[in-house]
Amino acid sequence: MLAFPALLFLVGAAAPPHGVLTIDVGNVRIAKGNVHVDVCPEAKFLKDDCPWSGNARAKVGDTRVTVANLPAGRYAVQAFLDENGNGEVDRALFGIPKEGVGFSNDAKIGFGPPKFAEAVFAFDGNARTIHLNLRYFLGAKGPSAR
Repeated sequence: MLAFPALLFLVGAAAPPHGVLTIDVGNVRIAKGNVHVDVCPEAKFLKDDCPWSGNARAKVGDTRVTVANLPAGRYAVQAFLDENGNGEVDRALFGIPKEGVGFSNDAKIGFGPPKFAEAVFAFDGNARTIHLNLRYFLGAKGPSAR
């Protein structure tokens, strides 16, 4: 009977911690729509089915998005400004994004999206805040100067 509580303690101790990841998304050019972020393990990076995501109403400049209950692990964040609220990155000719896009570590976007290794970060399960900036390929490159 004494072994049962000890077993429960060990099972609880073996579970990886889950925490809140806060993503401060900068260079939001318009207060229209939502800023959407996906937190992806390597196998899901650049896909539409990342297991953790969050949204926040877009604010010019910086918009804070939180993702709760994220287990410890290695992830990359992909973000976009969903100006028209359709839940996807709208694209122009040749697949060029019409809306702002960005990645953790401010990973560079060249002739295509960055590799996971350029955007990866470790999350230990404790509350953490990261920052990234959106980039635009069409229209205004960021918020208007005030």
